[in-house]
Amino acid sequence: MRGGGYYRERLSGFRLFRCYEVASERIRRYLRAEVDFVVSNVGGAGLVLELGCGYGRVMKRVSKFVGWVVGNDVSRESLEFARGYMEGCGNYGVFLMDASRMGFGSGVFDCVLCVQNGISAFGVDKGRLVGEAVRVTRDGGVVLFSSYSPKLWEARLEWFRRQSLFGLVGEIDEGRTCDGTIVCKDGFRATTVGGDEFVELFGELGLDASIIEVDESSIFCKVVKKK
Repeated sequence: MRGGGYYRERLSGFRLFRCYEVASERIRRYLRAEVDFVVSNVGGAGLVLELGCGYGRVMKRVSKFVGWVVGNDVSRESLEFARGYMEGCGNYGVFLMDASRMGFGSGVFDCVLCVQNGISAFGVDKGRLVGEAVRVTRDGGVVLFSSYSPKLWEARLEWFRRQSLFGLVGEIDEGRTCDGTIVCKDGFRATTVGGDEFVELFGELGLDASIIEVDESSIFCKVVKKK
């Protein structure tokens, strides 16, 4: 099992929340830096969409700086958990929806986010996911995707080992885990996307992508949708 199926059927709701609770300080620093970068790029936007919002970890922070934030996810359990986690935030909404096949109209959002390696974690066709993100973004709007920097590899692997120790993901298959890809013996597989691949994916849509490394932790791809 990989991608969306894993996050829908096993790693969702409180279990997903626990993954962040067991993170090391290095991983917590990475997570803070990633969201700080998102806020610095979307602050002041009217309507923001997060693809694969999970239990609302990023949405809750972003909601303080935008008019309205919307999240979608394939896990009903995660979205139900989000409603409690987001309590007190009056400017958000969540939808049970596949990010690669969204029901939103075209050109609706000022900014679309897909962070913390969602482009790999969702387990969907990357080109279709990017195309959908661009479709629902208004002309002149911003699309932000992120994946892991190779410089975070050791800390990332240690984080997954902790998650495995707590029974949140399967046992790590150490023999097949290497070069940015983490494999668990229960079928879970987490890859990454590099800057060149991001450039190619958006280039196929005629869009220029800016690649920014943040905190030696994240590789961000930023695209402004052409009018």
